[in-house]
Amino acid sequence: MTDDEVVRHALARQDGNFEVVVLNKRDSPLNASSAAVFGAPEDGCLVRVQSRCVYGEIFGSNNCDCRAQLDMSIELVRRYGGVIVYLDQEGRGAGLVAKARGYVTSYKTGLDSYASYRHQGIPVDSRSYEDAAALLRHLELTRVRLLTNNPAKVEGLRYAGIKVEHEPLLGDIMSEQALDYLAAKEENGHRFSAGSFDAETGVVDAETSVVGATEL
Repeated sequence: MTDDEVVRHALARQDGNFEVVVLNKRDSPLNASSAAVFGAPEDGCLVRVQSRCVYGEIFGSNNCDCRAQLDMSIELVRRYGGVIVYLDQEGRGAGLVAKARGYVTSYKTGLDSYASYRHQGIPVDSRSYEDAAALLRHLELTRVRLLTNNPAKVEGLRYAGIKVEHEPLLGDIMSEQALDYLAAKEENGHRFSAGSFDAETGVVDAETSVVGATEL
């Protein structure tokens, strides 16, 4: 990581400008990891680490919560200042083809996405968070409040030397399929809460497990 560099530049949004930081890894010039920086983030700021999801983020699928989480994270980070880290790790690191085959298996067998990966002999989550930590270090951040329900993200950043405070994140549940997906996530280690982010304090107040959620 010490030889990696970043390319930084400004971009405009309808609600104001922000900075983009792209990780320039010598051994991986394509599909680089990147970060959107809002405000002047300091240690303890909000951070979201988002893995690419073409189906949810681009095609607008309601089968997962990826787009809802990204939209909510951008709104929170834009409001309070912080960083959105974006990693090109489709299909929990297995790639789009494996993800597509997982959907086929799920439709045929009724298995959830984790079980369908196991059925194919694919690791259920092979993502790495080294690039995320590298981008945070380039931004001189050593301590963050991580918007996530995934303990693996917390541990991945901690392993890379970033101090992490966990902030649960749950957006609107858009469909029965999305609720099933969230339940599968929780059964595979994610920690969900059906709370909300306090606009005054910037703190999530959440207790309820998503498996018990019934309202869509």
